[in-house]
Amino acid sequence: MVKHLFRSSSPPPTAKQKPHHTLADSAMEEYEIEVQSLITKWTSPESTDQFLFSSSSHQEAEQFVRAVKNLHNSMHRLVSVTPESINLNRGQDVMKTAMKLLESEFCRVLKENREYLDPECVTIRSWNSSRFSVSTPSTVSDSNGTDEGYFADEHRFSGGDPNAMDDRKTIAECMISTGHVKECVRVYKSVRKSIVDETLHSLGVERLTLRQIQKLNWEVLETKIKPWLRGVKLAVRSLFYGEKILAEHVFSNSSILESSFTDITQEGALTLFVFPENVGKFKKLTSEKMFRILDMYETLTNLSSDIESIFTFDSNSVIKSQVTGSLTKLSEAVRSMMSDFETAIEKESSKKPVNGGGIHPLTRYVMNYLTFLADYSDSIAVIFENWKISVSSPLPKTLFPCGRGYEAKPEDVYSSPVSVRMAWVILLTLCKIDGKAQPFKHIALSYLFLVNNLNYVVVKVRASKLKLLLGVEWVASHEAKVKQFIVKFEKLAWGKVLTSLPEDPTAEMSSEEASGHLVSFNIKSELAYRRQISWVVPDSKLRDKIKIGLSRKIIPVYAELYNRVGLFKDKEMFSELIVRYTPDDLGNYLSDLYFVTKEARTQ
Repeated sequence: MVKHLFRSSSPPPTAKQKPHHTLADSAMEEYEIEVQSLITKWTSPESTDQFLFSSSSHQEAEQFVRAVKNLHNSMHRLVSVTPESINLNRGQDVMKTAMKLLESEFCRVLKENREYLDPECVTIRSWNSSRFSVSTPSTVSDSNGTDEGYFADEHRFSGGDPNAMDDRKTIAECMISTGHVKECVRVYKSVRKSIVDETLHSLGVERLTLRQIQKLNWEVLETKIKPWLRGVKLAVRSLFYGEKILAEHVFSNSSILESSFTDITQEGALTLFVFPENVGKFKKLTSEKMFRILDMYETLTNLSSDIESIFTFDSNSVIKSQVTGSLTKLSEAVRSMMSDFETAIEKESSKKPVNGGGIHPLTRYVMNYLTFLADYSDSIAVIFENWKISVSSPLPKTLFPCGRGYEAKPEDVYSSPVSVRMAWVILLTLCKIDGKAQPFKHIALSYLFLVNNLNYVVVKVRASKLKLLLGVEWVASHEAKVKQFIVKFEKLAWGKVLTSLPEDPTAEMSSEEASGHLVSFNIKSELAYRRQISWVVPDSKLRDKIKIGLSRKIIPVYAELYNRVGLFKDKEMFSELIVRYTPDDLGNYLSDLYFVTKEARTQ
């Protein structure tokens, strides 16, 4: 009986023992059923136009994520309790299916909400939740002068799915916490990198090698520089900046964050930042290309602080090194072009005098060039720093302010490297202009030529940023030099006319003396008029100044003499051959002088 009872309480040796059903099994089965039911619902044919992570199903999406996490945790507990449980295999299959759904939803959310997830549309909300502790980049001005912010406001963001940002973070955290890091990062990198690459392409960023660039002519290369100038601002302050914010929002793990951000942005960033270096190496650069190169240098310099703030990871050092290299190469290109510009001034060898003593093309070209160059004063201050000027011979005393000696150099007068360089180039130009005054047949015309050209230089300096670089003292000293040239011109051009009139027209004189003065005045004034009718003073203010000065010296004296003729008893002797002009006639003749002729204008 006892044996019978003992034998009946145990199964036969060949019988299969039924597995013990634990609480862990029950919990896993519960979450498995919940996950599977949601998978079935959101992958069924009836839900083809509906998605789990959308504004209309947000609660179910949260339920699904919780259920997946609970399933994952319950499987871990089950492994620790009953590692041989047959439920584990079934749970793993459900988890695989759940991950496929999450991957699909992750990719879809990234793509379908792209309009609101692109970096330029990142919201203030995401910024506030970010650990990205840098100053917010300044706004970019578009070609129409309007400002594009790097953050869309809440109203603009709400135009799409307001939960899109949170959905991305939720999906990523779920996949990572359940051990699917590789799958999550792979999807994220793939989608975000395609967006970055496509955006850069739409901004006009091309992948051009140095070899390809060297084969281009300048006109073609310039068509590629222009979109780069605008594109690099948007890329740095919007695209790359936004990618940093987005990555920090989605990933809390620092290594995943760095890996994702670097892999997504590095290729595009290097393509963007190597372009200026290759342009700086362009073999066909001439001084006329200076300003486009400076545009690139200034743009990249202005973005440097943003680049430092965005690319903060160790793996980003190659990007920052490339920016530094590009700025260095652009600086070298600018200095080389400036040297070529100075050499071209020194070698300018035209001999033909300018019609009418007008403004020489060299003066116009140099001063227009320097005026534009002065607009880049902040950039060239850095580029020209520690760049010494080589002066091969002493420079004229008259070209320096403050009465400096013949051995004076620009470095002795100005402290700013930019001011030194600008003063030096103007000195070179004025020395050239001084030499070009020699071929004129009349010395008076030589001085009028100097007046016109030096005045043009002064006016250009006074009306531009060159005044800030060269200083008020420079302007005053050169204005004084213009006045000196005017005095010499008047003496040479009108000295004989003035000496033909009596020194004191109110003093007693005979009719014969008065007649002699008038005859001499007629001859000399008519000669001066005929000679100078083709001379020009292009600057209207300077022209009026010269004519008013001459009128004040000539007309009052002549008018006094003219009026005295009527007082002579033998006034009949003063025929029209002797008294040819009234004072008003004389004023009219003077007013006709120094206007720019068509010939001089088209020269």
